[in-house]
Amino acid sequence: EDYFAQSNENSGSPLLYNPPSPQNSPGSESSTNAKLDHMNRASDLLMAVSIGADLNKNKIIEQAVEAMEELFKLAIMGEPLWQHNGNDGMETLNGFQYLREFGSFDATMEQIMRMVEVGEPQCFLSYDCNCNFDQDVPSSFSKLNFEPLNIETSRETAFVEMNPMNILQLLMDTKQWGTTFYSIVSRTTLLGVILENVDGSYNGVLQVMSAEFHQCTPLIPARQSYFARYCKKHTNGTWGVVDVSLENLFPYPQVQFRRRPSGCVIQEVGNRGSKVTWIEHVEVDNKSLHPLFRPIVSSGFAFSAKRWIATINRHCQWLTTSMARTAPTTDGVLIPQEGRGSLLKLAEKMTKNFFNNINSCSENVWSGLPQNFAAQDVRLRYGNILKVPGKPSGNIVIFTTSIQIPVPMEVLFDFLRHERTRNRWDLLSNQRHVRELVYVSNGENPGNQVSIMQVNLSPNKIEILYLQESYTDETGSYIVYAPMDIMAMSKILNGGNPKFVSILPSGFSIMPDKAPGQGDGAGGSILTLAFQSVDRLSNKEYMRPSTLKIIDAILSTTVASIKDAMLFGIR
Repeated sequence: EDYFAQSNENSGSPLLYNPPSPQNSPGSESSTNAKLDHMNRASDLLMAVSIGADLNKNKIIEQAVEAMEELFKLAIMGEPLWQHNGNDGMETLNGFQYLREFGSFDATMEQIMRMVEVGEPQCFLSYDCNCNFDQDVPSSFSKLNFEPLNIETSRETAFVEMNPMNILQLLMDTKQWGTTFYSIVSRTTLLGVILENVDGSYNGVLQVMSAEFHQCTPLIPARQSYFARYCKKHTNGTWGVVDVSLENLFPYPQVQFRRRPSGCVIQEVGNRGSKVTWIEHVEVDNKSLHPLFRPIVSSGFAFSAKRWIATINRHCQWLTTSMARTAPTTDGVLIPQEGRGSLLKLAEKMTKNFFNNINSCSENVWSGLPQNFAAQDVRLRYGNILKVPGKPSGNIVIFTTSIQIPVPMEVLFDFLRHERTRNRWDLLSNQRHVRELVYVSNGENPGNQVSIMQVNLSPNKIEILYLQESYTDETGSYIVYAPMDIMAMSKILNGGNPKFVSILPSGFSIMPDKAPGQGDGAGGSILTLAFQSVDRLSNKEYMRPSTLKIIDAILSTTVASIKDAMLFGIR
């Protein structure tokens, strides 16, 4: 949406503004440093693996084998090692039971265990799970000289409509892993293969990888990791895929994230699919986490095993939808089979673009608005230059903010996705009639669909066409949309190639403001709003004051409209 097209002011204003609070998302300088750090560490690790030869490789093999043994134990053991948080809460590790089972004790550790067993504070160092280390700890603990990290753990078991070999391919093929889990991982890189299997299967394959784990907001710092991924076939058709960080083998200063043995155990279930048990167990430095997201992230839910399982299930559902034969909608509209396929591919391209542009990976260098603007916690950056035949090129401006709204996630999701309420928050649809022309359902949930919406200024004049994808599950929701040219949409519906369609997605990402079973009362939502537009007069060094004012107006007005609708019952 070209929000900046009407402004002709040419005076410049510095774009880069680093947020003053260390609790906010990193500014441009820290993001640039993170990118350089990522490159240096990847280079160092690759050299250690490929040139250090046998000694280093043997260390990685030994650590991977131990990690696989731990993963299988974690998958089959129950209480007291695993505990449920509340009636509907996720499974998390009991930190002390974990130490008893897998840890090594010295005299100091034994003393700490006895202190805890008689009722002294349990939240200490990095050994307790899903806890906040801002609390006071006994002075006796200070003799352990290392920086404490928060530990997040979770376990989820679910049926997946995909056979084990296809799941293994999604995980062991680095490109497919990044493509399938684009809402969780970015910058996935295969750094080296330590062990290969001669028969062409993944059994016994051990590879070294790097990736950044993210959420759909720049206010949650991405988690950079270098790890070994090991695949092993066990008895009765059971497979395991385990990740384990290599920082212990190749120390690096200021490590802020470690991946303890994490991954999944996959069991074949007849010809119907697989039973997957996913385990997440990580150490992370959350000091730079924005306060808005601290409860949901510190609980372990934001990066939980449940989210990985939900993403696999979403992928399976998308494959089923993509391969299904076309059928009339409830209004009797029939999309040709070729057009249906092109529409779904374009929607997939749009949604991936949205997630890739809004996350906090080191490639995305974010800045903030100056403090004299109304919108709060705004992050903005320039994307790639947009080139459209017949139009002048321009810089893509991406801007986003996040807010807390005290309504359930499903209420907010339905309000934002539905055509009948769109004109209550969308500035370009304000006071206009919005109609859903066609849609393709994606599963049984009526909210999960790809649709084309038409906005009319008058009964006989079409102003805007929107392509929209909406999706929700228990871990979060998103609504992604983009304005479409009528001619381009006509070509897509007739089977045109979506690769040649330029698209600028905007939209919303919704997550609960607390984990299931956490605290009393019904939970609310954290809404992230993100917009893209073309600014043909600014550049990456300077942004016009008028552009900053437009960004501020769009975000503050949209936030106010959504809050008014949710808090005062206009739904």
